[in-house]
Amino acid sequence: MPAVPASFIEPLWVQFQVLIPARVDTHPLGCHRRRVPDRVVFDKLVARLVLGGSYQAHADDRVSATTLRARRDEWITAGVVDRLEQAALEAYDTVVGLDLRDLVVDGCIVKAPCGGDNTGKSPVDRAKSGLKRSLLVEGAGTPIGCELAGANRHDSPLLREDPGAAEQVRVRPARDHHGPPRLRLRLRRHARAAR
Repeated sequence: MPAVPASFIEPLWVQFQVLIPARVDTHPLGCHRRRVPDRVVFDKLVARLVLGGSYQAHADDRVSATTLRARRDEWITAGVVDRLEQAALEAYDTVVGLDLRDLVVDGCIVKAPCGGDNTGKSPVDRAKSGLKRSLLVEGAGTPIGCELAGANRHDSPLLREDPGAAEQVRVRPARDHHGPPRLRLRLRRHARAAR
């Protein structure tokens, strides 16, 4: 049983496929294993996003967990995921509409035992490695941005810097045609109020 109905996944794949950069095979001998098709990896990554679980749980005889993580990182580095996120926000705004008059930012601290670039000493867990997730939602509760930082970071600097995709949200709201500058001003106003 698919994680997402074909009527949803097929148009998403069509848009995603256009964003994937052409890959040039630079292997000197040309004798390495064949690359797993992008569509197989895409379906597995969508299933993981919808159903949760580890990469290992979604791996099978067609694609390994290592390939799933490597291709995810490759697409993130190429900017494919950012462009898809922007397209999804614009489509959602066109069909449903984003309410950018009231923005809410909230965060949580989670454990990060393996460390990483965005981790820091957790103030709530005996200085163990932790991660802070700050989520930006619009008036109806639709997430439009997320920022990751070390658990030891204070919230107000995160708001001043850029709470995730808030600066990247280039949606011109259907009901409020003032565009991104007003969104940034509102975020700064909320940051000042938080201080």
